[in-house]
Amino acid sequence: MTQVSTPHPERLTIGELAARSGLAPSALRYYEEQGLIAAERTSGGQRRYARNVLRRIAFVRAAQRVGLTLEEARVALDRLPSERAPHAGEWARVATTWQHRIDEQIAELLTLRENLSGCIGCGCLSLRTCRIYNPDDAARAGGPGARYLLGDDHVAGN
Repeated sequence: MTQVSTPHPERLTIGELAARSGLAPSALRYYEEQGLIAAERTSGGQRRYARNVLRRIAFVRAAQRVGLTLEEARVALDRLPSERAPHAGEWARVATTWQHRIDEQIAELLTLRENLSGCIGCGCLSLRTCRIYNPDDAARAGGPGARYLLGDDHVAGN
């Protein structure tokens, strides 16, 4: 929520926040639109950010690195206090919600690593291999994408 306030020495301008976070001001404004961070407004309409916003931005960037969407990051941030920096226990509770998602990604990466040298079903563009594992493009019945990599059986039609 945007509030109007008088400048506070502990508040950061959008330029200062951009410099400290490594994000462009346009990205910070977008994060604000998405409800990931919040700014107060001066009487002149300028944004001012509490220092704890830096931690929220770091959290969002970490979430993106593990494949979470901005919406998923926002939902997680909604579980944290916005008026102060969360303590270690609060961060830990939110981080545990990522555990299942990270485990799924690890499993997908392991599957990819195991199947990368063979047919990853279909999309591999190997006509010779596809004639063996996916005759007549039977894997397409499973839907779009690399069906075998998504967990479909390696023998089409089974």
